[in-house]
Amino acid sequence: MPVKVVDASALGALVFGEPDAKTVAEQLSESTLVAPHLLWFELASIAFKKAIAHPDSAEPIREALRMAGRLAIDLLAVDHLEVIDLATEDRLTTYDASYLWLARRTGGELVTLDKRLLKAFTRKRL
Repeated sequence: MPVKVVDASALGALVFGEPDAKTVAEQLSESTLVAPHLLWFELASIAFKKAIAHPDSAEPIREALRMAGRLAIDLLAVDHLEVIDLATEDRLTTYDASYLWLARRTGGELVTLDKRLLKAFTRKRL
């Protein structure tokens, strides 16, 4: 199975039923999923913001996050010094650069809804 690096924007759309969920699900199917360890911190942050914005939906949001924890996603370490270099070069946050670094290291496709990150990923593949 092909390796796919999934970022928090894509996984958040899938987990919390956002409009792009179907597209993300199709991109992730039949793949080995990997992500940097920070994925779950970012996903928790998304859940927190959603729960604050929609207090009546706090429990379903928490349950969606709980269910997401059951997904088969291998968490991999990144080289933080190289991540800083990528972030500087591509004007990304170090968080986003971590996903880019992992995609480059594994040779996997990056699945993201972040246009700036996707542009950096596509530019690096050319």
